[in-house]
Amino acid sequence: MSEDKHVKLFALNSNLPLAKSIANELNMPLSEAEVKHFADGEIQIAIGESVRGAEVYVIQGVADPVNTSFMELMIMVDALRRASAATINVVMPYYGYARQDRKARSREPISAKLLASLLEMNGVNRVVTIDLHADQVQGFFNIPIDHLLGAPLLANYFFSRNLVDDDLVVVSPSHSGVSRARKFAELLKAPIAIIDNRDDAKDNSVPSSIIGEVAGKRAIIVDDIIDTGLSMSLSAAALNFAGATEVYGVATHAVFSGDSVELLKQAPLKEVIVTDTVLVPEAKQFTKLVQLSVGPLFAAAIQRIHTNQPIENLLRSEDNEDVQL
Repeated sequence: MSEDKHVKLFALNSNLPLAKSIANELNMPLSEAEVKHFADGEIQIAIGESVRGAEVYVIQGVADPVNTSFMELMIMVDALRRASAATINVVMPYYGYARQDRKARSREPISAKLLASLLEMNGVNRVVTIDLHADQVQGFFNIPIDHLLGAPLLANYFFSRNLVDDDLVVVSPSHSGVSRARKFAELLKAPIAIIDNRDDAKDNSVPSSIIGEVAGKRAIIVDDIIDTGLSMSLSAAALNFAGATEVYGVATHAVFSGDSVELLKQAPLKEVIVTDTVLVPEAKQFTKLVQLSVGPLFAAAIQRIHTNQPIENLLRSEDNEDVQL
């Protein structure tokens, strides 16, 4: 793609290292854009080169600071549209507000749908993202959305280290995550277990009930997001108490809010394996943390979108091609 002058890659502030990784994989430079924040919080963006008639990709996750990141994206899209970009494709490694995907109580918003509507209204032509909190968020868009999966990359970590054997079990930290855990277990050819963490629990005590056999096994807790770290740390403690020999934590998005890092450090976790969809500052990195890059995956998706090729093969694992995710 490096010779195609009509393709432009732009990066905003949410995750510059990932944006550079994607650009390097595509053998393309990041195009010039200046993002300024005024003292009162207003955002000003200036695009430093012509985008007239260009196929543009803007790399920006809606991550901490969530609202600032989203406004940067919206203002950038407005600038591109007014500068006559032919198509505006948003590469969103982390889709903030995705957990607000339904009305759980009366008079609640569906914020995930609101973000989709705002992006469409602003002139976005396509969204490329990975591991939405709920698959149905794809249906909130009336424009094409390419939903990539982190499971093949995360599962490969265990294959490449010869950790896949008969003593492996994949664990869902809650009943709502069973589908995700089952797909991951199929990739690793392993059984699943479920932490019976009731939604009506009023305290942060360690769950005492586990559905499935975990004693004497290497357990992998699979989730899409690690936010507060509480679910992951409590699940690890429950598995440790139940006799698991080793416990690994796996998630695509390392949000790491509040004191989550301290909880993960203290939890009986051998390793915490995440991707770089969310920028983890140096202050929040720790010995147990393993970060895998989704840069090559997003770059491959962009290449296929540009050439009108299917992305189906990106949704399969090279370690277990029989599993359709």
